Amino acid sequence: MSTQTPAAGRPRAFDEETVLDRATEVFWRHGYEGTSLTALTGAMGINRPSLYATFGSKEELFTRVFTRYHERQVTRARAALDQPTAYASIEAFLRASADGLTADDHPAGCLSIQGGLACSPENARISGVLATGRAATEAAIADRLTRAAAEGDLPDGMDPRATARFVMALSEGHAVHAAAGASRDDLQASVDMALRAIALRP
Repeated sequence: MSTQTPAAGRPRAFDEETVLDRATEVFWRHGYEGTSLTALTGAMGINRPSLYATFGSKEELFTRVFTRYHERQVTRARAALDQPTAYASIEAFLRASADGLTADDHPAGCLSIQGGLACSPENARISGVLATGRAATEAAIADRLTRAAAEGDLPDGMDPRATARFVMALSEGHAVHAAAGASRDDLQASVDMALRAIALRP
C-alpha cells in the first residue's frame, strides 16, 4: 500500500477539503464498517491509489475525517457553553445540538454516533476514537458546571460530572432518534422536558 505523496511537478488534481467533505458524508450515512472503498472513491471522485497516497488507508481517512468534524463540534459546543449561567449554557448546548442533528446540509444525526454505533473487534480502534471525542465534549460540559458550582450557580448537591453525563446521554440519544427520522420539534420538546428534570435553576 503506497503512502507516497504526489511527485514534484504533479500537483493533486483534487481539492483535499472538498474530498474530505464528501468522505465525511459517506461515513456519516453508512458508518465506518458499512462504508466500502468503492463507495468512498466514487463519492470523493478519486481513485484508490490517490486515496492511499493522500490519506494512507480507510482507517486513517476516517480518523482524519472525524478529527476535522470533532474540532468543529467542540468549537460549537464551547460557544454554546459560554453563557452567563449554568442553565443558559446547558439550554444553549442542547438546543444547538438538536438543531444541528436535524440540519439540512448534512445527514441526520451525528457522525460520532453513526460512524461507529457498532464495530467489530478488529475495528475497536475506531470505536475508541469516537468515544474519546464524545468524552471530550462531556468533559467540556463538566468543566462548565464545575465552574458554576464554584460560583454558587448550581443547586446544592448537584454533581457537575453526573449532570454532564446526563446531558451527553440525552444529546447522544437525540442523535440516534434524529437518524431514525425524529424532527427538530421532537428533539426540542425533549429538551424542554430535560431542562425541567435537571432543575438547573438555583
